[in-house]
Amino acid sequence: MQVELKVPVLPESVSEGTLGDWHKKVGDLVAADENVVDLETDKVVLEIVSVSPGVIESIAFETGDTVKDGDILAIINTDVPAAEASAPGAAEEKAPTGNKASPSVRKMINENDLSTEEITASGKKGAILKEDVQQHIDQKAAPAPAAAKSTPEVSPTPAGSRNDRRVPMSRLRKIIAERLKQSQNTAAMLTTFNEVNLKPMMDSRASYKDAFEKTHGVKLGMMSFFTKASVEALKRFPAVNASIDGDDIVYHDYFDIGIAVSSNRGLVVPVLRDADQLSYADVEKNIRLMGERAQSGKLSIEELTGGTFSITNGGIFGSMLSTPILNPPQSAILGMHTIQQRPVVIDGDIVARPMMYLALTYDHRIVDGKEAVQFLVTIKNALEDPARLLLGV
Repeated sequence: MQVELKVPVLPESVSEGTLGDWHKKVGDLVAADENVVDLETDKVVLEIVSVSPGVIESIAFETGDTVKDGDILAIINTDVPAAEASAPGAAEEKAPTGNKASPSVRKMINENDLSTEEITASGKKGAILKEDVQQHIDQKAAPAPAAAKSTPEVSPTPAGSRNDRRVPMSRLRKIIAERLKQSQNTAAMLTTFNEVNLKPMMDSRASYKDAFEKTHGVKLGMMSFFTKASVEALKRFPAVNASIDGDDIVYHDYFDIGIAVSSNRGLVVPVLRDADQLSYADVEKNIRLMGERAQSGKLSIEELTGGTFSITNGGIFGSMLSTPILNPPQSAILGMHTIQQRPVVIDGDIVARPMMYLALTYDHRIVDGKEAVQFLVTIKNALEDPARLLLGV
């Protein structure tokens, strides 16, 4: 019996993907639920697994090829003894162990007329990294040591290297570039600013952080305060939580907050579903989990799809002020920044307080300036007096 290994059904927001590394070759045994090939989309890297044990009979696409929904990648012959095909270690014996390279690395190798055999791999399980290719190129470019001469060289030595390195964009980076440019071309983006005194929030954290961690098993961070304050503001100003679809405005009666996370593959925005129904502890746990999954590349497409509003924190990298760009089709994004002790006037006295600049970029086609300013003031008030969130004022 022959079983087809197909590209799984992709969400509407993902139309195609780039085929990554094949972990099996023709003639290899494969066990049920064993990863056969990787698929790199604009959001995540998917593992395509075999649905049944068997032998790889044929492979239709190569690493680096672009594939779509339902494409048949390989044919698996299941007419082999089940015990042989599913035996532990059977597939591992024939699995390729070295000279593996991602599509972008393989393209870099081809552009420089190299072969995988001549490059020393430093990645996991013998994978070739971009750094390995570049190191090999640099070594080839380095001049061979000259034989000793009776008279010293008189030609001047170059002060430094002037080499150019050409590295192909990953699919994720290309899609990010396309969407950011699309956002600039379609939305009437405008940014409004405010500053917030975070001392009350920081005092609340200091008072309850130990009890909070002991009770819930997670640290009390800032993101839960900002997320809850954003949800409260979104409830009061529904246009900020809406999106444009053709000639219609779609108002969302739920609050799915995208939290921008920097990962090894680039910027990703996993979505915190139904944030209004989550406790502070639930928000902290989910954000920590999303961060860990982003760094390990384990985020699923479902976790990255949708979202009605986004929050990005450039402050963790030291940004003092910025104008974040919209994540379409959302109509607004909140930008957080670094916390600095600055002099402010409180009750007529000049005092130092931990201050943060807030930025709200919004689509002026759907959100009026008055709404945007009041939205940001609502967040400011909630953070400067956390009790407002409990009292709903």
